[in-house]
Amino acid sequence: MKKAALIGIVFVVVVIAAIYYSTANLAAHRVEVCMEFKGLTSCRTASGATEQFALRTAITNACATISSGVTDSIACDQSTPKKVTWLK
Repeated sequence: MKKAALIGIVFVVVVIAAIYYSTANLAAHRVEVCMEFKGLTSCRTASGATEQFALRTAITNACATISSGVTDSIACDQSTPKKVTWLK
């Protein structure tokens, strides 16, 4: 096998390993959040490197489906979740 081909294969394996390692560590925390806003309820699951990031992401995603407009979105994001379940 040529030296250039061997170097190319090693490079690809190293890049794939680095991508796997970096993405595997991002999902250290997983949470399901249910939000209630103006009589509507939405539950969403999110993962994150920190508990705070996972929780904030799940709240934002849940509020996106039950609120409309900037004012409603902000109000929903700042309200207390109806239910929080830590999955990981």
